[in-house]
Amino acid sequence: MTAPAESATTTSMWPISVTPSTNARSDAERTAILADPGFGKHFTDHMVRARWSADGGWQDAEVVPYGPLVLDPATNFLHYGQAIFEGLKAYKHADGSIKTFRALENAGRFARSARRLGMAELPPELFLGSIEALVRTDRDWVPDGPDKSLYLRPFMLGTEVALGVKPSANYDYLLIASPAGAYFPRGVHPVSVWLSDDYVRAAPGGTGEAKCAGNYAASLVAQAEAAQHGCDQVVWLDAVERQWIEEMGGMNLYFVYGSGDSARLVTPRLTGSLLPGITRDSLLTVAVDLGLRVDEGQISVSEWRDGCASGAITEVFACGTAAVITPVGEVKSRNLGSWQVADGGPGVVSMQLRQALLDIQTGAVPDRHNWLHTIC
Repeated sequence: MTAPAESATTTSMWPISVTPSTNARSDAERTAILADPGFGKHFTDHMVRARWSADGGWQDAEVVPYGPLVLDPATNFLHYGQAIFEGLKAYKHADGSIKTFRALENAGRFARSARRLGMAELPPELFLGSIEALVRTDRDWVPDGPDKSLYLRPFMLGTEVALGVKPSANYDYLLIASPAGAYFPRGVHPVSVWLSDDYVRAAPGGTGEAKCAGNYAASLVAQAEAAQHGCDQVVWLDAVERQWIEEMGGMNLYFVYGSGDSARLVTPRLTGSLLPGITRDSLLTVAVDLGLRVDEGQISVSEWRDGCASGAITEVFACGTAAVITPVGEVKSRNLGSWQVADGGPGVVSMQLRQALLDIQTGAVPDRHNWLHTIC
């Protein structure tokens, strides 16, 4: 790869300088990694960094060599949790171009997360510009092949060096990238889930709509409980009545009623305690494109159990950026026992939706909704 010139500007959306790495991996090393990258295990040669201060706003946006951060022990986010992030992907298409999928939606959610945590909001021009700058700089890291992509992780930290419970006076925005292989390299496998009675993910008025680090930290004990019961994932219930289905781990859920031409999709409506997933929103549109009926509503635990017993619920799946769609095959709970979803395997509608969305993301079909943005 030819390194960009020192201080070159890579985007017209926001001025971002580039300092090339002097320790970039060789072509052979990169090729070996891209052959089987896994997920979140390897990172590209560069990252983006920008800083915000109360006096100067956002400044010093630059692509720099990937490397460690140096933090004072009194840095704000280490003590008070002002930390948010996003997740999205860049795809290499058959014509060699590289495109992102609905990145502007990620930019908007990133700003909403910042607002909820009292942080400085990142302008969408800087969010999108940083993605363009990093992908153009590290374009050779975008893998080529079925279900492969470059996973992008933008995040922001409160970096004021001071103790005291208040919004930070300084923030660092960073963007790193990781080549990602097929999420299900040996085919799509349904997961088993544990209904959490002891813990809740978020409550009304809380941070459920924000993609903040604290939400994920609070989920880990419930995830460990799920593992103790032999389950792959945890399913969250509402915080008030403890009977309404909300999310699976960090993914939104969908329920399929019926089959064929009569199939109907239902996903829990956004109540303020659920994360507004971009994949969730995309599937609402793709389902209509495929002629399916879709609804946003409430589904109780007992309705899930009884619907599977009667055959009314034929499929259940979770959706998110990493896996796109993950079928749910078995449910376990402390109070209602265990049950299977249909035959426990991937459902026809789930797999049809998954392929339809992947085809849009990878350019296999026309982008009717203008969701793709060409970077290079």
